[in-house]
Amino acid sequence: MKVQVLQENLQRGLGIVGRAVAARSTLPITANVLIMTDEGRLKLSATDLDISISTWIGAKIDEEGATTIPARLMTDFVAQLPPATVTIESDEEMRRSAKLTCARTESTVNTLSATDFPRLATIGDGPGISINPTDLRRAIDRVEFAAATDDSRPVITGVSVKGAEHMLTFAASDGFRLAVADIALDEKQSVAEFDLIVPARALREVGRLIGDSGAPVELRVNEEKTRVEFTLTDVELSAQLIQGSFPNYTQLIPTEWNTATEVPVGDFMRGARIAAIFARDGSGIVRLQVTPEDAAREDGQLLISARADEVGDNEGTIDVRVKGEAAKIAFNSRYLADVLGALDPEGSVRMETTSPSSQGVFRPVDESGKDDYVHVVMPMFVQW
Repeated sequence: MKVQVLQENLQRGLGIVGRAVAARSTLPITANVLIMTDEGRLKLSATDLDISISTWIGAKIDEEGATTIPARLMTDFVAQLPPATVTIESDEEMRRSAKLTCARTESTVNTLSATDFPRLATIGDGPGISINPTDLRRAIDRVEFAAATDDSRPVITGVSVKGAEHMLTFAASDGFRLAVADIALDEKQSVAEFDLIVPARALREVGRLIGDSGAPVELRVNEEKTRVEFTLTDVELSAQLIQGSFPNYTQLIPTEWNTATEVPVGDFMRGARIAAIFARDGSGIVRLQVTPEDAAREDGQLLISARADEVGDNEGTIDVRVKGEAAKIAFNSRYLADVLGALDPEGSVRMETTSPSSQGVFRPVDESGKDDYVHVVMPMFVQW
């Protein structure tokens, strides 16, 4: 194989696939990146056997072929090269080394045979679901952080993805909180009903790959319902689906409330962050007290407080709009910050509560009446 590629394109391609390189594996070749020619372009691929990422970059192909090079070494090396053409040559006979040349720099790198690289499963060109990239990235950002990180219950380390007619629903829960986001598909699309559990890490990578792209993302699932594939412009990500039944989360979302408090997200986030500084030494508990407006006040008030015996205490007040009665509830400071961080800082959030011992529900306030996101957080039990 002999190819010529611009340093900036090679660096960008390595950065894309590098997140799928195995950090620790009993299969040494998964620490390498597969470099191969493909219909006049250079294809870079990496996999940790659970997630695979491939990307295509423009290159001048002098000789067809393929090789695998240690990903970390290749990435660090290319990052230090000047913005010039990089020539990659590998010995097709032995496949034991590759020569990398750029400007006045020449290096030889030990390689492993491309034939030993794990076969990357492809789903093919069957029917897929076209998703608006902005909607998909927003849905991912709103739910993936709520997935569990403990492998003791594998199904909740993933994100439930359900499709029906013109709607996709993403849901994640770690047992203490639940995030659910809907994506309305183009009316011309009508998808058959399906129910998948996609690893949260895979969706996190999809969100990262989307970036500011305006091109639609294609979602495909194989017939066996064991793998899912997301296709972006010049990039493909494939992931092994998690097998099992996701908990029935719809019954965890309260349908009634005693108090609904509308709070500016930016003010709420600022108050929660300040309280979290004190909550660090107080079991991470942030207390919220809602007082409706009365004859003496035109606006209701939300009191955000935290205290720790060894450090001190903090209180902050925000003017809010309240429907219903006065309320008290306490949350884990990190969970509160996570849900507020998933919302538009310029918008408002509606917090619905029933009692100090019942879960709190957060919904973004949308003037159009669109209800495409709900976040449920279990309360902390405290002495008031």
